[in-house]
Amino acid sequence: MDLLSALVGLINDPRAAIAAWIVALGPVLVYTPLFLIVFVETGLVFFPFLPGDSLLFAAGVFSAEGGGLNLAATLAVFISAAILGNTSNYWIARFFGTRIIDSGKVKAFTPERVAKLDRFFERYGGLTIVITRFMPFFRTFAPFVAGTGHMNFAKFTLYNAVGGIAWVSSFVLLGYFFGGLPFVQDHFEVIVLLIVGVSVLPAIVGAAKGLIAARSGK
Repeated sequence: MDLLSALVGLINDPRAAIAAWIVALGPVLVYTPLFLIVFVETGLVFFPFLPGDSLLFAAGVFSAEGGGLNLAATLAVFISAAILGNTSNYWIARFFGTRIIDSGKVKAFTPERVAKLDRFFERYGGLTIVITRFMPFFRTFAPFVAGTGHMNFAKFTLYNAVGGIAWVSSFVLLGYFFGGLPFVQDHFEVIVLLIVGVSVLPAIVGAAKGLIAARSGK
């Protein structure tokens, strides 16, 4: 129950969670939970709901002067976690992908999402790994699908690195440069919801287009 409460609190208010970790763990060990959350979200298909985007933004806020985190360290830790997480996800899929999909135990891994990712790979190729970095849920599943046979490891590694650096840098630097503004501080929860909403928007638009196309076909 404590773990569940902690996860709910993290999703609802990542700023409060990071502040508590800084106080409890200090300026060095605080990077351990930050690394683990991003690694688990990107590395294990069972945890696509973890708040990657909002966590990066909030960490960027605390990386400003006097916030308790160091910008260079924050970027390095998150980029490492994002790249290593995707790499882990890829190799899990190479060895166990078919069995995991067929088991149906990953409820969020629906046939519709798999089909959508298949279309992404057909249309964008390796860029799918970069594009889906900015899409919650899909960024967790894309490296898994890549590992089931869509991409060789060398090509995957290149796009994985580009996507990881772009994703982490974008959200951390947004928080770093704009998180200290009074408006952002006063409406932080709303800003976090907007970040999540903008991240999810491409998936919603894609689903709507697919539904319209399916109805037109009928």
